[in-house]
Amino acid sequence: MTLRHATLSGLAQELASGRTTARALVEDCLARIEDTTGEGARAFIRVDAEQARATADGIDKLRAADAAPSPYAGIPVAIKDLADIKGQVTCAGSRALRDSPPATADAPSVARLRRAGFILIGRANMTEFAYSGLGINPHYGTPASPWQRSERRVPGGSSSGSAVAVADGMAHGALGTDTGGSCRVPAAFNGVTGWKPTARRVPNDGVVPLSKSLDSIGPIARTVDCCAIMDAIFANETPSAIDAVPAKALRLLVPETIVLDSLDSHVASAFEAALRRLSDAGAVVTRAPLPVLERIAEMTAKGGIAGAESYAWHRKLIATRGNEYDPRVRTRIMRGAEQDAADYIDLIERRAAAIPAYVTATSDYDAVIMPTTAIIAPRIDEVAKDDDYTRINLLILRNPMMFNILDCCSISIPMNRPGDVPTGLMVVGRGGTDRRTLAISKAIESILQPA
Repeated sequence: MTLRHATLSGLAQELASGRTTARALVEDCLARIEDTTGEGARAFIRVDAEQARATADGIDKLRAADAAPSPYAGIPVAIKDLADIKGQVTCAGSRALRDSPPATADAPSVARLRRAGFILIGRANMTEFAYSGLGINPHYGTPASPWQRSERRVPGGSSSGSAVAVADGMAHGALGTDTGGSCRVPAAFNGVTGWKPTARRVPNDGVVPLSKSLDSIGPIARTVDCCAIMDAIFANETPSAIDAVPAKALRLLVPETIVLDSLDSHVASAFEAALRRLSDAGAVVTRAPLPVLERIAEMTAKGGIAGAESYAWHRKLIATRGNEYDPRVRTRIMRGAEQDAADYIDLIERRAAAIPAYVTATSDYDAVIMPTTAIIAPRIDEVAKDDDYTRINLLILRNPMMFNILDCCSISIPMNRPGDVPTGLMVVGRGGTDRRTLAISKAIESILQPA
């Protein structure tokens, strides 16, 4: 088994059989992080090497005594620097919070990982305050995505370090957050899988908010099954096997409204090939307009819901430490100041009306599918100018963002052929259909990425 490509279930089997140990897994991840030719110094803001080693040794002793807390005990994972870890300062990828007091408790999602025996290898880098889909961080550096790494392409954001860590084998899963695509975009750019659950599924306590209405805590991992395991743990459920639904039973909608606009040639070609493979496997793929998406596109003026809610949280901090913010992030947050209370209430009411309209419009389909992003990961130097940064960031976030507003669950799975530029297929389910959507996604994954 190649550790860099190992699944959580595969690692659990290796641990159970004694073919590997928690300490061996930790040492392998640490070696990859510490490799000076790699991205470890940029993918992580903090690495807890000695704590990880000590925890691994303890778990190995528990497993030898047949007392491991779960089959996944001993597997190293990364934590996005947005979630509280007891005794550590949560900086959210920023310098403005570095003088904050250490957290007095783990965030519930972190505590649940720890309770299952996962080993916290370190705090993963991210876009400052989670407010960009590109993954650029001027404070801690920007890790490059694996594709043509010498060209230094953006990792996607905001869970940039989480995705790069999983792609490079520096962790075997990662906690991410997703407000407008922050698990799915980096998954697409790094050739891994990113799951955004229905927002209310996992508690957001102990996590620095971007938008309390839209934030979701989800995993970035290597497969749908891996994401399903971590999602269950985040939701305080016992992980159970997900059985893929038969491909011939799938009714899939490809919206012809907005989401297929401005696709680059790589994404368009990979998407058409993916649709052919799904159709050949017996899935019924329908292309049709989805007018409700036009309503969502109109709701992003003045920063939209995320703009208003982020400004409410940040306005006092910006007043005292705004000079320490990434100027591009600060500018996006300040757009929320353009709204008044009536604007915000109007947005909330329009969202409340759009959600049931979407449910009705998609009720004849098992899932909605589209490219996760309209383009492949751009080079970092292509977003050096502010105008290019803004334009490309909005294009990258366009597709996933709309489905957060529509209260959906959603996943990005690789749709490219091995060796080709990473591209993601986004599978969207209606809010509250998380396990069903994961089962559908597993079926799609088996067609697009056969073992």
